[in-house]
Amino acid sequence: MIDPALIDIIKAAKRVVVFTGAGISAESGIPTFRDAQSGLWEKYDPEKLASAKGYRADKDLVWGWYEWRRMKVMQAQPNAGHYAIAQLAEQVPDLTVITQNVDDLHERAGSQTVIHLHGSLFQPRCFACARPYQFENTALDEPIDGRCLAPPSCQHCHGRIRPGVVWFGENLPTDEWRQAETAAKNCDVFFAIGTSGVVMPAAGLPVMAAKVGATVIKINLDSMGLEKVAKYRLQAKSGDVLPLLVDLLNK
Repeated sequence: MIDPALIDIIKAAKRVVVFTGAGISAESGIPTFRDAQSGLWEKYDPEKLASAKGYRADKDLVWGWYEWRRMKVMQAQPNAGHYAIAQLAEQVPDLTVITQNVDDLHERAGSQTVIHLHGSLFQPRCFACARPYQFENTALDEPIDGRCLAPPSCQHCHGRIRPGVVWFGENLPTDEWRQAETAAKNCDVFFAIGTSGVVMPAAGLPVMAAKVGATVIKINLDSMGLEKVAKYRLQAKSGDVLPLLVDLLNK
């Protein structure tokens, strides 16, 4: 049951931030980063699959793994939580979506502008010159089942293309982080959805919001995290809670 006072707070809000983590994508069947190490990939060290050093050592292995992940994303569909967030944008004057996820489910659900703190599987770039690279096809030509796959070459410098995600040891993208900080420091309501709120620096966003007096709302199956800053803690799937919340806002 959603507290009626929470609905009143959201209705009165002028600026809302929705911050999402792996939990919301997991509801669409996308394995989390650690889950993705199981099965065919369990023999590999995650840091070798997600670091510049690992890429230099075996480009085909790393590119193949990320193409496998991209395939899994393309096979998945946005869930009710993703759609509810897009609908929520129509209920409040200003809504900013910030995600730690590297998939495109928010966009496919209808969210217009999404800040990707950890990059995107759909925005690869050259490892040498950093120019963006466009996939020739939105879909993969054939299944990727744990096989090495040679990355394409850059059309400008002929360097190899790397996944457009933030690897271990890399900083978050400067512009996206600045936008996220600004949104957190200027919001009235801050949703933390499907995230434990412990991985820094992203975990600092709800703390920033709480410091300026925003109401922090945590929605996650895991009860841990954000104990000191979340005024409302809803231990449930986002696909169950968010559609109900949107319906209540319309009444």
